[in-house]
Amino acid sequence: MNWFLAKLVFRIVCGHGNHTPQFDEQLRLIFADDELHAFHKARLMGESDCIDTATENAVEPVWKFIDVTELHQITPGTDGAEIFSVIKEEAEAELYIRRVKKTATQLLQRGLHQFTVINRMAIGT
Repeated sequence: MNWFLAKLVFRIVCGHGNHTPQFDEQLRLIFADDELHAFHKARLMGESDCIDTATENAVEPVWKFIDVTELHQITPGTDGAEIFSVIKEEAEAELYIRRVKKTATQLLQRGLHQFTVINRMAIGT
């Protein structure tokens, strides 16, 4: 098992969303077998953190998980601990979300590649 640092990106919508788009970028510690498992675990954490609390009045902020954009193997720490967070206001929300999704797809592909290479080495093919 290894420790990874993952960046999770959330969108924050206040009221009816009539404001400059805001995004929260959080760094989390993830404990997993490899990068692929760390990526999926980080996604599950992000999704589970976004329980829909929207009300009819939409007064409270709503947090929407976008995706995982960075993943780095590190030394031991605490699983799932948030170690950094920044809230961003972006004029072009959809462009920002597309960049997040593109980066997440690249991480997933890299993890799948590493997983495949490691498993091939393990079985000697």
